[in-house]
Amino acid sequence: MTIRILLADDQPLVRSGLRVIMADQPGLEVVGEAATGSEAVRLVGDLRPDVVVMDIRMPGMDGIEATRLITTGPAATRVLVLTTFDEDDYVYGALRAGASGFVLKDMALDDILAAVRVVAAGDALIAPGVTRRLIADFAGRAEIVAPPRSPRPVEGITEREREVLTLVGRGRSNTEIAEELFITVATAKSHVSRLLTKLGARDRVQLVITAYEMGLVAPPR
Repeated sequence: MTIRILLADDQPLVRSGLRVIMADQPGLEVVGEAATGSEAVRLVGDLRPDVVVMDIRMPGMDGIEATRLITTGPAATRVLVLTTFDEDDYVYGALRAGASGFVLKDMALDDILAAVRVVAAGDALIAPGVTRRLIADFAGRAEIVAPPRSPRPVEGITEREREVLTLVGRGRSNTEIAEELFITVATAKSHVSRLLTKLGARDRVQLVITAYEMGLVAPPR
C-alpha cells in the first residue's frame, strides 16, 4: 500500500527537500504541502492523507492546534511531528493534541522516513530513551501540574495491566516489559493493546502521558 503524506512546514526548503527524498522511496507519496497549520487542516479534509509530517512553529495556527483539529476530525489521518526537541517547548502539547510521535529535524533522513512508516502502520514512534527524556522535560515545567504523590486508581484495568502501564510510562519496550514481569513478549503486546482499548488511547504515546498523569510514573529528581 502507498502511504499518502502531507508535508506541513513553513520552510519551503524543508518541504521541497522531503518531497524529493520521498519521491524516490517505494510506497511513499507526497500528496500535498502546507505552509501553515490552517492550510494543513484544510488539505487534510480535501486530500485525506494517511500521515501529516507536521512542524510545530508556523505562522497563524501552529502545529499543535492543527494536530488537535486533524486528529479529532473525521479523517483517519495520523500526525508525526517534525521538530527540534531541545529547543521546542511544545512537544508535550503536540502529543496531548493527538500526535502519534515526533522526530528531530537533525535526525538521519532514513530515520525520518522510517518514522513515517511506523506512524502510518498505526504505531507510535517513541523510543524508550526519548520517552524518559520527554518525561524529564515536561515534568519540570511550571505550567504542567505534577502528578499526585500517591498513584490514583485507574478504573477498569487489572493489576497486571496497571503494572504494564507503569512500565510503558517509564519508557520500557514490549521486550523490556516482558523481561521485568516474566511474561512473553506476545503477552506484553496483548496487555498494551488492551490498555489502548480500555483507556481510549490512540497509541503508546498517550499511554505514557496517562501513566504520568495518573501518578504511576514519578517525576525525575
